[in-house]
Amino acid sequence: MSIKAVVFDAYGTLYDIQSVADVTEDAFPGYGEIITQVWRIKQLEYTWLRSLMQRYRDFDAVTRDSLAYTLRMLGLAYDSEAFDRVIEKYLHLDLYPDATSALAALRPRKLAILSNGSPDMLDGLVHNTGLDRLLDATISVDAKKIFKPSPQAYQLIGEVLGTTPDEVLFVSSNPWDVAGAKSFGLNVAWIERVTPEAMALACVENELVAPLTMFRAIRTQMDELGFAPDHRVRSLSELPTIRPPVRLE
Repeated sequence: MSIKAVVFDAYGTLYDIQSVADVTEDAFPGYGEIITQVWRIKQLEYTWLRSLMQRYRDFDAVTRDSLAYTLRMLGLAYDSEAFDRVIEKYLHLDLYPDATSALAALRPRKLAILSNGSPDMLDGLVHNTGLDRLLDATISVDAKKIFKPSPQAYQLIGEVLGTTPDEVLFVSSNPWDVAGAKSFGLNVAWIERVTPEAMALACVENELVAPLTMFRAIRTQMDELGFAPDHRVRSLSELPTIRPPVRLE
């Protein structure tokens, strides 16, 4: 079966979530790195906890709640202006440098995003970065009121694009998302931006483990869940070159 659609995760895959670090450092000098990492860790945890609790709130609310947790945990005082300035960055995250060219090279297949992001967050981000000119659909899990890696979230791909799982290549840099998509039955490519070798080197070269190193250890290495990706690539630009068992021609 050939691939008719390539569907991308947004945060961490097409968009660099670490690009919030400049605004967090500007708003809270000396705390930018730890805010950035704890914020993302709690953001993901809240999506999973809310899904398990069946107490859904959209990703905008989750993002705000996880930032509030982070600032409270660090004992940092803030006003609403500073808080909103940091949150606003999620509408202006940096695209990975090879994102636009990689998507263009994957035409004429259908191209889409499937993201935990709320519709307003995704629509603003996609428009602000020009990806709306390349994407056929921007799909939010908000339609199912449950976050990835729930099977209900990945089900949206077929409902929106009219595809079967074996006709879709799903692309993510997030190992938990890779496992969820593979468990659902999609063909999956993992963007492995941080290797175990790089992780080991970062740990031995520092007396103390930096927040970014800890984040990468927790969130960037493939999880032991029994679901491996079909393809491991180091960048988005490698996607057009992958070959069977998934046929992109």
